[in-house]
Amino acid sequence: MSLDAVLDKLDTDLPDATDRLLEFLRIPSISTDPAFAQHCQTAADWLVADLRSIGVSAEKRDTTGHPMVVGHVEGDGPHVLFYGHYDVQPVDPLELWDNDPFAPQVEDTPRGQVIRGRGAADDKGQLMTFVEACRAWKAVHGSLPCKITFFFEGEEESGSPSLVPFMQENAKELQADIALICDTGLFESKTPSIVTMLRGLMGEELTIKGPDIDLHSGMYGGISINPIRVMSKVLAGLHDDTGRITVPDFYDGVHALSDALEAQWQGLAFDHQTFLGEVGLSVPAGEQDRTPLEMIWSRPTCEINGIWGGYTGEGFKTVLPSEAHAKVSFRLVGDQDPDAIRASFRAYVQSMLPDDCSVTFQSHSSGAASGTETSNPAFENARTALTTEWGVQAAYAGCGGSIPIAGHFQSILNTTPMLIGFGKDDDAIHSPNEKYDMESFHKGMRSWARILDTFA
Repeated sequence: MSLDAVLDKLDTDLPDATDRLLEFLRIPSISTDPAFAQHCQTAADWLVADLRSIGVSAEKRDTTGHPMVVGHVEGDGPHVLFYGHYDVQPVDPLELWDNDPFAPQVEDTPRGQVIRGRGAADDKGQLMTFVEACRAWKAVHGSLPCKITFFFEGEEESGSPSLVPFMQENAKELQADIALICDTGLFESKTPSIVTMLRGLMGEELTIKGPDIDLHSGMYGGISINPIRVMSKVLAGLHDDTGRITVPDFYDGVHALSDALEAQWQGLAFDHQTFLGEVGLSVPAGEQDRTPLEMIWSRPTCEINGIWGGYTGEGFKTVLPSEAHAKVSFRLVGDQDPDAIRASFRAYVQSMLPDDCSVTFQSHSSGAASGTETSNPAFENARTALTTEWGVQAAYAGCGGSIPIAGHFQSILNTTPMLIGFGKDDDAIHSPNEKYDMESFHKGMRSWARILDTFA
């Protein structure tokens, strides 16, 4: 009965919750642009005031970049930490927005109401689903159901440079039994999920050098080495005809799916033809002995993100370039070691170089994959709560992208992350006309109330 009262409160107060979110969205907290630094401060202050309004002991904590917001509520039962980020992506290209991205509004669409504005889905709307669930719980019960730490950062969209130092310096304060992260979405926009696999990421930029200067192709063509030809061979050799990656020892640390998880994924009946068709493709191009969902969620990748060299301007210039360049990224899974793969990739490139060519490398982002063990009863309790709210069997899912905070919770705080989000595939995060469905906002709040009830 007590949970029903909280759910009723959320239903009744939905207009007020929406107004609060719209107010929050009006703050242009773009973290990557120094011109918006004061707005990031304003967003942090807004969160502190809002948390204090529901009895949370909250404060803004300065860092070398944008501030953190930390709040605490004492209570019995498990200690739960909830993480979100209040910063947003830049809005460029502005001309592609139908309205001012920081003048958010509720819009009627053929598929229902949406909240339109920068940050609506990533991550202010998602963040506020949990805060609103706590607000309703406090209004009904007079207190929250367990010990809760609120932890919000303002640099997620710009690489989180202050995050790890802050977590290391405040590890004792931030340690909890479970860390809830609301920065994911519904599977195929309809199935609630708990993400238990996140791929890691490692990036490399390489430059292959040949002659001292660009050469006339009539005078030197045929007799001199062409770095673009060498680069093309190096990159083409990264995959065999079945899509398998050829870098030596690349698959060390890659594990097979458990039978139970594989069966659950098969039960999702993923429609890869529709998924690819939406971007003008039709045929899965990864490892041919793997299912499409495995390719996205549980298998590593090697992708060429950019190639350049020689003359690429208007018209034609018969030149043999002195250099060729490429950017290559690897999505990692399981226990793959980013440093070992970087070293192996560099050795592979070196082995492919002919005489008269040399290579230099520039390291880019690096982070291992993270996975969550679901044996803690809280996971099945949360999955049951999600199933009840959405009327669809909730699933344990993978995620093709990388969310570094999940790994930081494990490695720095020794805290188990639980990733639950309510975004939809068409939310246009990072793009013009970003939106968050009213259904996601409303049912997201109700979902967290149900999960809080399991902690109680």
